[in-house]
Amino acid sequence: MTADGSLVRHADGHDRCWWPGTDPLYVAYHDSEWGVPEYDDRALFEKLILDGFQAGLSWITILRKRPHFREAFDGFAPDAIARWDEAKVAALMADPGIVRNRAKIEATIRGARAWLAIQERGSFSAFLWDFVDGRPVQPNLGTRAEAPTKTPAAERMAKALKAEGFGFCGPTIVYAFMQATGMTNDHLVGCCRHAACAALAQPPR
Repeated sequence: MTADGSLVRHADGHDRCWWPGTDPLYVAYHDSEWGVPEYDDRALFEKLILDGFQAGLSWITILRKRPHFREAFDGFAPDAIARWDEAKVAALMADPGIVRNRAKIEATIRGARAWLAIQERGSFSAFLWDFVDGRPVQPNLGTRAEAPTKTPAAERMAKALKAEGFGFCGPTIVYAFMQATGMTNDHLVGCCRHAACAALAQPPR
């Protein structure tokens, strides 16, 4: 580990961002998903909803539950979720494989309906990526101390999402979402994934 705790040297000889530690699941997520630009409408919806469920918890908790979340949440298909009724909510509240929080489940339903409304006007992906002008931001962070918890773009996105009907999407949650989906490449410059994600910073054709 570097003196300031920003990078961790792993057994494979690679330096990585501090936050996944050495947990194999967390490291795999860091190496294969976090910071990779995501443009798929449904995948972006899933990640935003799961980040909302993370509120008050750690991401590794959600990551471990993600396979069951996907099963219980109808594959995060917004058209299916938008039709959930009280019986479905009650079933989810009895499911130990997810985070059982009624407010967050009900916010998921509202979010699915908001997603459908946005899709009628264009695409959820375009709606979100417009806040970073369509391509990933490259902050080139050197240490964990430089990593922000929110940015003006995250604040604008959070406000817009709330106006559309999404819940549990404050600026801090939204910025974590932006980091994870590659809207900002917040891998530290010394991390083995920084250059790889930077190379992906091209908008889809």
